[in-house]
Amino acid sequence: MSNNPRKYPDLHDHLAALKKAGLLLTVDRQIDKDAEMHPLVRWQYVGGIEQDERKAFLFTNVVDGKGRKYKFPVVVGALAANPAVYLMGMQSSAEDVEKRWGDATANPIPPRVVTNAACQEVIIEGDALKGEGNGLDSIPIPISTPGFDSAPTLTATNVITKDPDSGIQNHGTYRAALKSNDRLVIRMATRTGGAGGYRHYVKHQQRGDKEMPCAIVLGCPPSVAYVAPMKLPIDVDEIGVAGGLVGAPINVVKARTVDLMVPAEAEIVIEGYCDTEYLEPEGPFGESHGHVALEEFNIPMRVTAITHRKDAVVASYLSQVTPSESSAIKLVSYEPMFLNHLRKTLGIRGVKRVKLHERLTALRRIIIIVVEKNTPRTEIWRALQGASAFRADCGKICIAVDEDIDPENSDALFWAMAFRMNPVDDLQVINYRSPGHGPEREHATEQQDATLLMDATKKEELPPLALPKKEYMERAGKIWDELGLPKRRAQSPWFGPGDGDWLPQWDAAAKRAVAGDYQENGKISATQKRKGIKPESGFRPDEK
Repeated sequence: MSNNPRKYPDLHDHLAALKKAGLLLTVDRQIDKDAEMHPLVRWQYVGGIEQDERKAFLFTNVVDGKGRKYKFPVVVGALAANPAVYLMGMQSSAEDVEKRWGDATANPIPPRVVTNAACQEVIIEGDALKGEGNGLDSIPIPISTPGFDSAPTLTATNVITKDPDSGIQNHGTYRAALKSNDRLVIRMATRTGGAGGYRHYVKHQQRGDKEMPCAIVLGCPPSVAYVAPMKLPIDVDEIGVAGGLVGAPINVVKARTVDLMVPAEAEIVIEGYCDTEYLEPEGPFGESHGHVALEEFNIPMRVTAITHRKDAVVASYLSQVTPSESSAIKLVSYEPMFLNHLRKTLGIRGVKRVKLHERLTALRRIIIIVVEKNTPRTEIWRALQGASAFRADCGKICIAVDEDIDPENSDALFWAMAFRMNPVDDLQVINYRSPGHGPEREHATEQQDATLLMDATKKEELPPLALPKKEYMERAGKIWDELGLPKRRAQSPWFGPGDGDWLPQWDAAAKRAVAGDYQENGKISATQKRKGIKPESGFRPDEK
């Protein structure tokens, strides 16, 4: 174990903190990484488990589909099983996370180079990579989507490459499918706003290089792990941003067989060279856009070394259909980032909240903007357009709603769309959008997508929502619990807030009715009879 000074937690420190907080579940019974591991963790996302009840899973007794045992434990969900896990890794509150990212990006701290490192306590090279149970075959990489995936696939990666011209390194989270003991295939997104590593790959091709140095890191310190999927600006060295997040330099060490610097406290580092001439079929694999990505040609990498800590833990993301661990990583940071862009950069003060729809839609496609009462329509449209244009891969559908609409409740969204939106006036379609990350196939790769903007806010004051007021729902809830009826999980909206087009006279009449004095209301209405008008004509007791 190295004794390099550091002011940030590594993965082992983070797991200890999660355990202390009750956010880590240790599973000691035997688990098949190929058929059982990811499906077991998936149940906390599809089994009706509340978000704050989700945990990281540490598996200590791992076997493969043939019953072969592994020496390494595997952790799933350690970086973002839910927002609380992510915030613990960030050592931040939800309110401060956007500022932390902004400050770190604006003020990166260069790494500290060390010569001895925990990640190189064990070194495997040459012939030691060959043979059954050796090399990549010794690492318990789970199958993410059993029944669809064709190989165990690295998911929780920091894939490190370097610009051959500037020398600036890039950390990206790209999947990598195992092919043999010393070969895997990496998928780097080629779309606009995709993988920084792919830009390096193209530069190496243009220079006539036959191979590109590459290091795949599993189990970084949390601050380093979080920078890889964030899609930071081009030519920003993510390791400096990771240092900015913790306010101290990150320790890095020279890789053994490639000219790259890797995090010194990493659990496992896979070193090698990516082929820039030949591509190899990779997949199928369940992707984060929620569909199975079918076979496609991607980048082979020959492995030249594997280094690891003596007590290494293998980290794996739960991705695929959202909500998932990978979506939670983006969710906690993207939402305040969008809010800051709309409120501060564009100056739209009426925006109160930005919600990226997570379940099934992978965050990027649907954005809900909550605006305060009486926000001018011009500002609402500026917010919609600003959100849709902020990131190339986000905001295909943007919806503006009022503060009484819970943006996390699809039923409430449909209600707002049904009663507060006129498609003729409140809907815009904007052409020429990049398709972004999705299940499009070859024939659609050059096809342009479009953006849908929708103003589903109230254009006039409407009567209150027709649910009992909060005090009566709470009173009835206590009776429900006393009767031992099934556990209640309130679905917003669960009471009528009493705002909107609602007069004091109507409020007083409602209170009399609850008190059993409905006949008093009848006496009042009897004095207000009229003739010569049509049934269903409106009546307001505040008007003569």
